[in-house]
Amino acid sequence: MSKEIKILIVEDDENLRFLVGHRLKAEGYAVLEVSDGEAAEKAILEEKPDIVLLDWMLPGKQGSEVCEKVRKQGFENLIIMMTAKAQDVDKIDAYNFGVSDYVTKPFNMDVLVAMIENKVKFLVNSDKSEIHRFGDMEHHPNVHTLFRNGKKIELTILENRILLYFLRNPSKVINRDELMLVVWGYNSDVNTRTLDMHIVRLRKKIELNPDNPQLLQTVRGIGYRFNPGT
Repeated sequence: MSKEIKILIVEDDENLRFLVGHRLKAEGYAVLEVSDGEAAEKAILEEKPDIVLLDWMLPGKQGSEVCEKVRKQGFENLIIMMTAKAQDVDKIDAYNFGVSDYVTKPFNMDVLVAMIENKVKFLVNSDKSEIHRFGDMEHHPNVHTLFRNGKKIELTILENRILLYFLRNPSKVINRDELMLVVWGYNSDVNTRTLDMHIVRLRKKIELNPDNPQLLQTVRGIGYRFNPGT
């Protein structure tokens, strides 16, 4: 499908920028490219791209700084951080500067394209940002925010990913392997204990009584099911 989706690539490595840009153009996206933080800020606010692929380490300005600045000025579209440090993802304080998601370098181009296509499906089907409502809560995945009765609740990048997957697949039993693939990706050596730990943390944020979860339920021996109707 020709999506007329505009993607801004912010990357100071010229070769990588060229390769990503070339591939995304071949996939039918409108592509803009800049190489530093100052130019990125200007391009984001003037061009209002649907998706920003933003390098974490940039000359002059960190990607996080760019992200924080444009969020403060009302930019609500997707910002995907490109980072070389997979192990730092949970330390990236995404909540405070508003990253929507991340991809780790070096990335497989097919994986990047699949990730973008998955997000584009929702951009094309809704003319505004994706928002999910359940119980007394509202999830705004693009700006990485969860609200309960208007009060903000902090989510990590991984919690944001897990919750979004459940919200897009309500009432469906999702096995642990599927969830780990979605959250950590293809070449991950993460184990189920790590996943279960993230689920426990997420329950503390969304359940009224985390010890007796009504929303995010365990399906014994298989995985989990999200039950939005409570």
